[in-house]
Amino acid sequence: MGRLVDSIRARQRAGVFPVLAEVKVRSAKSGELLGDRDPAEYARQVAAAPVAGVSVVIEPEHFGGSLHLLRTVRTAVEVPILAKDFISSREQIEAAAAAGADAVLLISSMLDHDRLVALIADCRDIGVESLVEGHNDRELAAITSLGSDLVGINNRDITILEVDDTDVTRTAELARLHTGGQPLISESSITSPADVARARDAGADAVLVSTAVLQAADPTAFVHSLTEVGWP
Repeated sequence: MGRLVDSIRARQRAGVFPVLAEVKVRSAKSGELLGDRDPAEYARQVAAAPVAGVSVVIEPEHFGGSLHLLRTVRTAVEVPILAKDFISSREQIEAAAAAGADAVLLISSMLDHDRLVALIADCRDIGVESLVEGHNDRELAAITSLGSDLVGINNRDITILEVDDTDVTRTAELARLHTGGQPLISESSITSPADVARARDAGADAVLVSTAVLQAADPTAFVHSLTEVGWP
């Protein structure tokens, strides 16, 4: 297992655009996504492309995830794994790490400043990387200097469960606000190599792609088409 930051930088050095493909059971916008597919086999399919990592949504109520899903994916792939949940406590980070996560998502819109700073410190203490995401200019300006390992721009609004119909315009508008040295990840609303190229040209170091991969007829080939956008 490798660290996510290192994996992203390694893909860049190889001239491959870094992609995180996601394992997600369902979403409020798209309904059932994984269906009756075996999550381990699906994870192996996307990891057959040169992905920088695999994201696993473990939030149970809205997205159908679980720590069991994370453990299942961990047994199937060797690439770094990002665990996504509505994390607000050290205990949740510890549980994700114990299940095999290399990094966890922290959502700035759901956490006040002091809690966010404390959770970033908890990640460092536990030994997992922190990806802190924002959705607007105020959030990006606030989080870019907090010392997280990675920074994310969510093109959709997680506070309404990402049901808004958007594209990578949010990344194009906000990437300039990221002044730290951490990798910047464009998340959600990415459906094609053209979207990846637009995110890259705006300043993103990687993309996180979920629904489009899950709905692709050939997930491996689709992820390959995204990584082939290339770096720089």
